[in-house]
This record gives sequence, C-alpha cells and structure tokens, in this order.
Amino acid sequence: MGGAPAVLSPASLFNVPTIMPLSVVIITLNAAAQLPACLDSVDFADEVLVVDSGSSDGTVELARARGARVIHQDWLGFGPQKQFAVEQAAHDWVLCLDADERVSATLQASIVAALAAPGAKAYRFARCNRFLGRYLRHGEGYPDWSLRLFQRGHGRWSDDAVHEKVVLDPAAGAVATLAGDLMHDSAESIAAYLTKQNCYTSLAAEAAAAAGKRASAVRVVLSPLVRFIKFYVVRRGFLDGLPGFIHVAIGCFNSFAKYAKMREIQLRAAAMGAKR
Repeated sequence: MGGAPAVLSPASLFNVPTIMPLSVVIITLNAAAQLPACLDSVDFADEVLVVDSGSSDGTVELARARGARVIHQDWLGFGPQKQFAVEQAAHDWVLCLDADERVSATLQASIVAALAAPGAKAYRFARCNRFLGRYLRHGEGYPDWSLRLFQRGHGRWSDDAVHEKVVLDPAAGAVATLAGDLMHDSAESIAAYLTKQNCYTSLAAEAAAAAGKRASAVRVVLSPLVRFIKFYVVRRGFLDGLPGFIHVAIGCFNSFAKYAKMREIQLRAAAMGAKR
C-alpha cells in the first residue's frame, strides 16, 4: 500500500533475530551515583542484571526503576561475585561491567557487530581510566586491555581475591579485539583510592604467600623502579601530565607495598617456626 516507508529505530535494529542475545551483568554496592550512566550505555542489551551486595543508597531501587533485574547476593569476593552474576544471566553471551564503567558509542557498535556474526568465543577491548579528572591515554592507565564479553560456556571468572580475570577453556580459541573504549569514570578521591589500594596490596600479598611465592629483598627494592621505567618512560605516562605521574607513582608504591607485605609474612612465618 502507499504511504511513507517504515523507519526502523536503533532499538529494533539491535534486536533483529540474527544478533545473539546479550546479558549485561553488573555487581554493585552503594553505586547510585555511578549506575545511571552505566545503564544508559547498555540500553542495547537484551537483559541487564544487577547483583547487589547490600546497598543502602537507593542503588537497588534505581536499577529496578530503569528496567534492570536485581538479585541480592552477600559479598563473595570480586571473582566469585562476578561469577555468581554470570551464572544468573538469562543469556549465553555476557558483558561484565562495574557500576562506574560505561560503554562508548564505538564499543557499543563493535559489540553489536560481533554478536551479529561471532568470530570468537571471547572479546577484549581497551579500558580508558579517568584519574584526577583526566582520561589517561598512556602509561598504566591505557589501553588496560579487558576481557569482558564472552560466551559463558567457554569462560568463567577466577576466584582471585583481587585482580580477578576471566579464564577461558582450551576450546574457546583465540581472544578477539574490539574497537572502542570502555570508559572507567572513577571519581574517587586520592584518599579513597589509596585506602582501596592498601586493601588490594594486602589481599595480593596474602594470596601470593598462600601460593608459596616469595619476595626477595632485591625485589622489594627494585620493583617500584622497574615499574616506573616501564609505565612512565617506556609507555610514556609522562604525556598524561601530573595525573599521569601521580597514577604511575601510586602504582609504583603499590608494587613496593605488595612485596614488602609478602616479605613481612615470610619473616613472621620464619619467626613462628623458630619458636617451635
């Protein structure tokens, strides 16, 4: 019949049958300030699942009002919490995000294209970190490759207490790379960042010691210097100005703190053994 041709909306294009359905999973705790931007960036997904560990700032109510499915789960640790979320997802393809992250327009288009004709079982992309109000493009802050999109039958989150990662099975094959950035919009203060890093280095030291790893005196002394050369000089962290210097400097101290804490654990264990 006559009349103007139908115009397809972006949403209808994203939901054509040829595209594999996608679940976005987000773990939260008191993330009401950051979550809206994250949710806006994944409105193309077939499902958004929020796994909350006890928010008291309206995160749960906000997520539900925005159409997300919300499940409560007491905190299990970073890796186990994310794996729990993946297991609750409705679809086989999952995109795992933190509440202070958002998918850029370029990355969104890359994800949609990948799901329309999957050429891999898992995909990585660059994460661009904001620090002291500036998006870092060099040093340790970029590209910060992150494997977050995968077919859950071929991958799972590790049980690491900190610095968790997706572990793929041998049948998954090579990881493909997508164009576009995942924007990490951290707005925490230096004090909050240092407090978090102190916790992370303690967890990392304890995990390393439990695995039988040891920190030599040489490593305690040299690890910060090696890290500074790698990220500030070789990877040109100096191009990110003062925020870049501070970010690398804190990373160097984190390396020192982790190995110093490992050394402390070793000395404590040796002292206890000597008393027996």
